[in-house]
Amino acid sequence: MEVTFLGTGSAMPTGDRAQTGLLVTHDDRRLLVDCGSGVLHRLASTDVGYEAVSTVLLTHLHLDHVSDLLPLLKARWLAGEDHLEVVGPLGTKTLLDDLLSVHDYLDGRVDLRAREIVADERVTVGGFGVESRETRHSMDGLAYRFAAGPETDAEFVFSGDTEAFAGLARFAEDCRVVAHDCSFPDSVDVDGHPTASQVGEAFADSSVDHLYLTHLYPHTEGKHEQLCASVADSFDGEVHVARDGLRVEIS
Repeated sequence: MEVTFLGTGSAMPTGDRAQTGLLVTHDDRRLLVDCGSGVLHRLASTDVGYEAVSTVLLTHLHLDHVSDLLPLLKARWLAGEDHLEVVGPLGTKTLLDDLLSVHDYLDGRVDLRAREIVADERVTVGGFGVESRETRHSMDGLAYRFAAGPETDAEFVFSGDTEAFAGLARFAEDCRVVAHDCSFPDSVDVDGHPTASQVGEAFADSSVDHLYLTHLYPHTEGKHEQLCASVADSFDGEVHVARDGLRVEIS
């Protein structure tokens, strides 16, 4: 399994960071996780390209995670691709209906299918085995565990937007690699997102080997070493600051 960070920024993107998006691949399976502003352009620059991505999985429905959905649909239509599946939490179907009601000329251009899931489900999405866990954010959302197939062990966890808490760290047990929201340095008092120390404390007793910090607000620029050190005060594994275009092979 390989994970490519397409967008590692937030609702306040920087020149180096698009909004949230991940590409998860294994053999001929390709799954886009979240689709914020700038993600379509990042995806177009990969070897996979947007033409080969027919399934999108959403963690939640905030604008910085969904704003490139219709641009993706239109790009695929113009490229001659005829279907797109969007999977996400409750409200995903309504979101797509509302978007198409504004841009009705796109309605019917591709076979657009929406599927909604809830916390604690085990489902197959884009050929991957996916487990879900409720997050702690200003909007209902889901964290996900990904396995290369429905009958294999999970290898990767993506937190989505959430506070850091022990229950989510337990959800990530036995996964070698986790990408977790780390929106702010410790100097910022915030709800719905964690600071670096809070991430480290939540994963203090975790068996996770590699923790990638993502969803970075501009407040973290120039403070990456500080972020990693704050996490490492409590977490024993390796800490990395994710960046757009970073590819991580998970064996």
